[in-house]
Amino acid sequence: MERANRIAAEGVYLGGKAERFEIAGRTLLITLLSEGLLPGSKVLDIGCGCLRGGYWLIHFLEKGNYFGIEPNRDRVDAGVKYLLEPGMLERKQPRFDHNKDFDFTVFNEKFDYFVGLSIWTHASKPQIQQMLDSFIATANPGGTFVTSYYPATLFKRDYMGAEWKGRDGPSGLSGWAYHSLRWIQKECAQRNLTAHEIREKACQYWDQTWLVIRHKAS
Repeated sequence: MERANRIAAEGVYLGGKAERFEIAGRTLLITLLSEGLLPGSKVLDIGCGCLRGGYWLIHFLEKGNYFGIEPNRDRVDAGVKYLLEPGMLERKQPRFDHNKDFDFTVFNEKFDYFVGLSIWTHASKPQIQQMLDSFIATANPGGTFVTSYYPATLFKRDYMGAEWKGRDGPSGLSGWAYHSLRWIQKECAQRNLTAHEIREKACQYWDQTWLVIRHKAS
């Protein structure tokens, strides 16, 4: 938590409370391990921020296998400066991109795992569609997309806006985006994908639910 506090002291958003910073990153790694992650896997961390989960993945993965997308350069820079130990950047050679369009093709790579911690909890439906399309374009055979979301309910209505809903969005909308599992599964089915929830306690992040998305078995 000390390193997280140093990042926060610089005015950089952690992605949540400092006391939850470490457990959130550990939870991300545990979730991917439960889905078969290996050191030789290539991983794309969507919205990697100041490396809340990236810290653990960079350490676990082999050299050159971690990729992060984060529009806010200051967050990545803070994570590299305050979280990564001296020499870790050179030893593991993670790569980063700062596009805002959820374009996974920017690295000219294929990935085994895609992870989005608390990204779909802010994303609009068009943005989720873009991520699904980018997943299809850049996934290795057997590729797995693990993302957390808030299921829509009677009292937490399905978010139908077209903009990112959160502190970083151009619309200025605050709060959370909720999405119907039925809608997600329909969008996946149209792309020959499947989506199912993980409900084991170890795979929970606060009260968000993890989703696992893959290509349908042929």
